[in-house]
Amino acid sequence: MTWSDQFRSRSMSAAQALEAVRSGDRVWIQSGCGTPSMLVDALVARAAGLRDVEIIHMKTLGNADYTKPEYAGHFRHRGLFLGENVREAVAAGRADYTPIFLSEIEGLFESGQLPLDVVLMQVSPPDAHGFVSLGTTVDCTLTAARFAKVVIAEVNERMPRTLGDTFIHVSHITALVETSHQLLELHPEPFTDLHLRVARNVASLIPDGATLQTGIGGIPDAVMACLEDKHDLGIHTEMCSDGVIELMESGVINGERKSLHKGKAVAAFVLGSQRLFDFIHENASFEFRSISYTNDPFVVAQNDRMVAINSALQVDLTGQVCADSLGTRPFSGFGGQVDFIRGAARSRGGVPIIALLSTAQRGVVSRIVPVLEPGAGVVTSRADVHYVVTEHGVAYLHGKTLRERAQALIAIAEPRFQQELEDFAVGAHYLERKAAAAFA
Repeated sequence: MTWSDQFRSRSMSAAQALEAVRSGDRVWIQSGCGTPSMLVDALVARAAGLRDVEIIHMKTLGNADYTKPEYAGHFRHRGLFLGENVREAVAAGRADYTPIFLSEIEGLFESGQLPLDVVLMQVSPPDAHGFVSLGTTVDCTLTAARFAKVVIAEVNERMPRTLGDTFIHVSHITALVETSHQLLELHPEPFTDLHLRVARNVASLIPDGATLQTGIGGIPDAVMACLEDKHDLGIHTEMCSDGVIELMESGVINGERKSLHKGKAVAAFVLGSQRLFDFIHENASFEFRSISYTNDPFVVAQNDRMVAINSALQVDLTGQVCADSLGTRPFSGFGGQVDFIRGAARSRGGVPIIALLSTAQRGVVSRIVPVLEPGAGVVTSRADVHYVVTEHGVAYLHGKTLRERAQALIAIAEPRFQQELEDFAVGAHYLERKAAAAFA
């Protein structure tokens, strides 16, 4: 039987394909812009006939109706990185959160610690040899598909065909659902002047020839806008956004000085718009890999001048970074922050950065805090932190004492909160009053 015969024999409707899911199954869903929304809807439509199905994924886009109260007992979500569509369910106790480094997720499948029954994914049409591409989102899905019992693919003719380790043959897919629809897009809010102030401070730490890891949001987008005068930058990251397009087209990002995968932008997935999907389609400048590779700190460290730019919700005066929770309430996840902070720290000429606005809630509260909020999780330990950057400057903490850390962090805090931070630091014996006088 040829691959095209296999394709035809395995093609069916979404409803027919989802009949493969049984009560008690664990179902992996591809994340981000690759979220197979048609298959997810078909799964939810089967709720009445299913019990105790566990749905596992990272940040997906679109609806996550399976987390609604009415589906309790039918579905339960296990989040490895939380998006907006599942946070309320986790906070209410209807869904679960697993703190884990992204680089270690695939190891759970491979070891059998977290066996998978079904994978739902979205792919490109097959090439002349029967291989489909996971397109926008390799993430952990390619590995998940290799270890799951059943693989169901939404074959979308609008999914870009990306290069690298993105391919799976149709013979390894249980059911194929042919579709043609716009992919889910992520359009972050435009960055502000405040984001730009932080970004300029971050950009001052980025040398020519650096290899970058960035996330998504106001600060990372603003950083990209501040790099037009840099030369020969590279990309090694878990994700890319629209911000790379102009820098690659202008030649600022060309990978010419990379020490690993020279000339290639290495990523596990993209989060962005149709413009980005068009840009990555059959673009040989990109090499997509699984997250277990892109985020492996030992791989990251092989990139000379590796600059890791990550964010935080709070940083305390000793340098502990909370990035995944608001107090006891899970907000996002560990993501790749520690993977890249540690990788960059071990890179020759590497620059590990935590970048954040100095305040939250429109300036009402400081993000530089005396102590983390009760219940807040420490994502990056104070021993791992090197640079902390706000709109007020740069604090270098690595190898510093608690006294030196407190001084440096108070100096980059919002001035309105510096006295309060100083008073705490003195009371905690981080600072002596005479040492703190510089902030008065």
